[in-house]
Amino acid sequence: MTTLRELLNVDYPVIQAPMAGVQDSALTIAVSKAGGLGSLPCAMLTGEKIREEVARIRTATDRPFNLNFFCHRPPKANPERDAAWRQSLQPYYEELGLEITEDAGGASRRPFDEQTAELVAELQPAVVSFHFGLPAPDLLAFIKSNGVKVLASATTVAEALWLEQRGADAVIAQGLEAGGHRGHFLSGDLGLHMGLFALIPQIKSRVKLPVIAAGGIASAEGVNAATQLGAIAAQVGTAYLLCTEAKTSAIHRDALQSERSSHTEITNVFSGRPARGIVNRLMRERGPISSSVPDFPNASAALAPIRSEAEKLGKGDFSPLWAGQNTLGCAKISADKMTLRLAGVQ
Repeated sequence: MTTLRELLNVDYPVIQAPMAGVQDSALTIAVSKAGGLGSLPCAMLTGEKIREEVARIRTATDRPFNLNFFCHRPPKANPERDAAWRQSLQPYYEELGLEITEDAGGASRRPFDEQTAELVAELQPAVVSFHFGLPAPDLLAFIKSNGVKVLASATTVAEALWLEQRGADAVIAQGLEAGGHRGHFLSGDLGLHMGLFALIPQIKSRVKLPVIAAGGIASAEGVNAATQLGAIAAQVGTAYLLCTEAKTSAIHRDALQSERSSHTEITNVFSGRPARGIVNRLMRERGPISSSVPDFPNASAALAPIRSEAEKLGKGDFSPLWAGQNTLGCAKISADKMTLRLAGVQ
């Protein structure tokens, strides 16, 4: 059986979940230096920015770290659907005194490709993780030939088996409780997803790979419970959102510390793909799941201007306030202290 040390070369069974938009290398560094596995979300970064961030990590620590990428398929152009989505948002534009433009900006998310694989080979991280499946077989073989350990998310037993058959080194079992984007890739049926503590033993019974638990874990007790069920480590995201090294916005931080944080939903209205976040106005009025939203990641472009304008007014009505179902572990402490807290050593 593969040990935690053999797989990740870390001291504690704690992996910081990669969280695009709310972190940079500062969080990665703090977690890795504390003995966990720090992660850097790369899907929204240019190649040059990834190089810069990795350089910062390596200047600060020689401990292992994880680079995370997306493996979604870019959607086919659908200008009619995009236009209909923009039109449905017109009342919000008018409310905020804005004009709708077709070239409204939004956060781009780049799928893993040959150029990215070459960058990974150049940078030689200890670990690479993937969301929404795995890259093409030749690209996966190429990065693994450089000694990189590959982790990938699964929301069902079928996805875990698929990952095992195609060369992943470990499976991240993503329970329904998890914040942020669902990692599913074989089926869009959310009814197939289950809670983490039901998912772990079912994957363990069918898959020989090490299993990493993700979803609703925000304490040392949660990490221990996951390992008792057979997970080799826990991947934790939400608990880090209030840490000093996180780049979580003031609006997002306020929501996490309010009673609203106890009400989360899975929604597709922010990006076009299901993700869990704190319920806000857009989710109530346009979702939480809408069939009119453009495919991932195109939904965010039309939202960008109204989100920005509302945030200037101190409102998170149109902002994705990603969070899992358990926000009790969130604390305004340093990420190294959070890592040690999750590991049960402080």
